[in-house]
Amino acid sequence: MNNKKLLETLRAIPDFPKPGINFQDITPLFNDKECLRIMHDEIIDMYKDKGITKVVGIESRGFLLATTIALELGAGVAICRKKGKLPGKVVEEHYEKEYGKDTVCLTEDAITSDDVVLIHDDLLATGGSLLAAYNLVKKFNPKEIHVNVIIELLGRGLNGRKVLEPVTDVTTLLKVQG
Repeated sequence: MNNKKLLETLRAIPDFPKPGINFQDITPLFNDKECLRIMHDEIIDMYKDKGITKVVGIESRGFLLATTIALELGAGVAICRKKGKLPGKVVEEHYEKEYGKDTVCLTEDAITSDDVVLIHDDLLATGGSLLAAYNLVKKFNPKEIHVNVIIELLGRGLNGRKVLEPVTDVTTLLKVQG
């Protein structure tokens, strides 16, 4: 998509959180009501005819649009959080990160086999956390699973799309160099 207004508003912060990283800061996109509307509308246009019944927002920036997307699509929201942050019984998926292991969780009643799920997050880089979220959702045996992100980072050996393409479609609003 690469909407000009979104690209102009997105802020890159060099050497954050460590030297060599060019951090893509989405904060200005959410501060600007026009950008917020553009992001919302573009995602709705992509998924309005897919029969989405559940939007999974990934902690924490995936939460920002998940609810408005769900409301517009007539769907519910499932909250995908890190281990220890959800009450009650949860379903877990463990995955390897660059510097260790992590776990994502959904409550055991978050998704049913009748659901068509849209997983939403802010960023696709290596694909590790999104693949973990996909594998977690898959444990619920929904009818379909789709994945959407605001930004896809390209270059620097980032192969997030290649990690996810064998298992699901991935849509992005912005593609930028990492």
